[in-house]
Amino acid sequence: MFATRGLAAWLLAMALAIMPAQTAWADPDAAQIDAGRRPALAYPDAPRIDLVEEHFGIRVADPYRWLEQDVRADPAVRDWVAAENRVTARFLSGLPARDVLKARMKALYDYGRYGLPRKAGNRYFYSYNKGLQNQAPLFVREGLAGAERLLVDPNGWSKDGATALAEWRPSPTGRYLLYAVQDSGSDWRTLRILDVDTGAILDERIEWVKFSDLSWDGKSAGFFYSRFAPPSAGLAHQTASDNQQLYYHRIGTPQAADRLVYATPDRPLLGHRGTVTDDGRWLVITSSQGTDPRHEVHVVALDGARPQPRPLVRGFDNEWRLVGNRGSTLWFLTDKGAPRGRLVSLDAARPRARPRQVVGERVEILAGGSLVGDRLILAYMDDAVTQAALFELDGRKVGDVPLPGIGTAAGFAGRDGDPETFFSFSGFTTPSTIYRFDTASGAVTLFARPRLAFAPDDFVTEQVHYPSRDGTAIPMFVIRKRSLAANAMPAPTILYGYGGFNISMTPGFSPARLAWLEQGGVYAIANLRGGGEFGRAWHEAGRRANKQNVFDDFIAAGEYLKAAGYTTADGLAVEGRSNGGLLVGAVVNQRPDLFAAALPAVGVMDMLRFDRFTAGRLWVDDYGSPAREEDFRLLHSYSPYHNIAGGRDYPAILVTTADTDDRVVPAHSFKYAAALQAGDLGDKPRLIRIDTRAGHGSGKPTDKLIEEYADSYAFAAHFTGLKIGAGEE
Repeated sequence: MFATRGLAAWLLAMALAIMPAQTAWADPDAAQIDAGRRPALAYPDAPRIDLVEEHFGIRVADPYRWLEQDVRADPAVRDWVAAENRVTARFLSGLPARDVLKARMKALYDYGRYGLPRKAGNRYFYSYNKGLQNQAPLFVREGLAGAERLLVDPNGWSKDGATALAEWRPSPTGRYLLYAVQDSGSDWRTLRILDVDTGAILDERIEWVKFSDLSWDGKSAGFFYSRFAPPSAGLAHQTASDNQQLYYHRIGTPQAADRLVYATPDRPLLGHRGTVTDDGRWLVITSSQGTDPRHEVHVVALDGARPQPRPLVRGFDNEWRLVGNRGSTLWFLTDKGAPRGRLVSLDAARPRARPRQVVGERVEILAGGSLVGDRLILAYMDDAVTQAALFELDGRKVGDVPLPGIGTAAGFAGRDGDPETFFSFSGFTTPSTIYRFDTASGAVTLFARPRLAFAPDDFVTEQVHYPSRDGTAIPMFVIRKRSLAANAMPAPTILYGYGGFNISMTPGFSPARLAWLEQGGVYAIANLRGGGEFGRAWHEAGRRANKQNVFDDFIAAGEYLKAAGYTTADGLAVEGRSNGGLLVGAVVNQRPDLFAAALPAVGVMDMLRFDRFTAGRLWVDDYGSPAREEDFRLLHSYSPYHNIAGGRDYPAILVTTADTDDRVVPAHSFKYAAALQAGDLGDKPRLIRIDTRAGHGSGKPTDKLIEEYADSYAFAAHFTGLKIGAGEE
């Protein structure tokens, strides 16, 4: 068991979007584009409707609300999407850098990569992608050195590779595998069960699962999962995610027979997840009312009697993440009385007892924890870099976990009584390497190291600090080729940011980013306020009424990169996804002169209606509610869709989204792009790239990842002046 951040982690967009084969992006008749010859763009017609609403005395126009309709059901939206994609495809096909980047990204993605192993009984389960497979198959070994056996290969599930193996969990004995099927990048999941002994898939199907843990009971007889009621016909990708319920499914029975364990119909905005302790004795139910790490906790004794949830933590005041248990003692990570986190224990048999501190707060941020064998592993974050330490169960420190260097460690899942665990370690220019760690001996051994088509030592990462508008010091990673010496600077630069939902921007590998770096570009990642890099205070400083701090931090990052000589006045592109797409849209409106190009992806662009679709109502924790006057006025002041100001030259903009994005519905990007194209914003292109059978990010096939990043970075290269191979002149 390893404590993770829960629902907020679903918001971190890690994948991308592109068109299907029948509407290929390449246009053989497209003329190549160079700096001296840019064809005039004729944007598709987007009719403006006369719709003005008054909220709290503010008149708000919404001329493109018709674009909120589902592209699969509304002919007008479908035609607009097709026309926009034709215009964008023709422009991108004329960029010489596109094919060069695509070929190099394909080579960089072509390396074998393992997922973290999970042990059940004497079996080891793990994913492995040979390199260019669209989805990673799942394998099992009998014993650590046993022969590898293929269990699940999602690559045959759909012709376009857009049906993915999502979450999975073996039963405690290793006899069964519970796995989730994700189609078209949607947040919806269908659960299936596989008999590991025979390889047979059982008949039962569990539908309408979303934002769920998968947790087996202690006897491997069934499992707990979270689901929603079936949405109305045709509204699966737009219906609000309300009234989540926790169920128990027994193997060999239909879903209709599943037992409701916990629900709060009187509080429909709450979400619920269930986790069974390693000994199978307790079900711990963690409830949240948004994306903030603030939880109520109930506990259920799994003693054979009918489940009776009892409150263990009341009120949504603090974070509570289960680490593990011994008997009735439950260890939790919490920020109660410790904004940077501490480890405490609670007694499941005495719910009214106060928490007992086991490991107190440190200067570093407590990021995760697990009980493995007879010891506790706690992961800390210092300046966005991982540290890990080993503790006895009474809180005495044993020592530090030896990590390979400066970067990001993840994993450390395990079980009480078994000292074996695995962790991955990665950096900006080093893909994940998998290590085995023994908590009894402290020994670290290599499990899997990828073979690479590049030399990581050819690149250098530095961490700088710069002042924001109010003087706050903001950290930023800057990555470049080692050979890009001072006399080769400044260089075209992409600046990336997120700044929200308590999510930290830590070192991680991206083949697409590496392709940009190889060509002599610089890549910078700012650790903006609103993230989780420095605990609750850092998050609070960038949410709700403090949201402008995030934009100021990002603008200051761009100014610093120019002033420090990393890039030029016209050599800076800005990139962000999801909440980061909102960030890009907002800063481009506020400082269009600062950027040469902008890449807002799957962004939240209409801040006045975000809470009306799918999971949007969860985001009021970070953004505030459009239904409250104070919040509405703030949201209206920076909403990207509502603050596009004509009469100024905007940078070149490539908006990206996908038709099956049911996290941030594509209407956000549709309306924003239509408003951009209608504005008097100069002669640089303002395009939108809309993928089909793709969602917010997870489950995206490898070939589509390559296609989208090649398009996006060729666009950025063209407008920042980065010379790509024999490309742009």
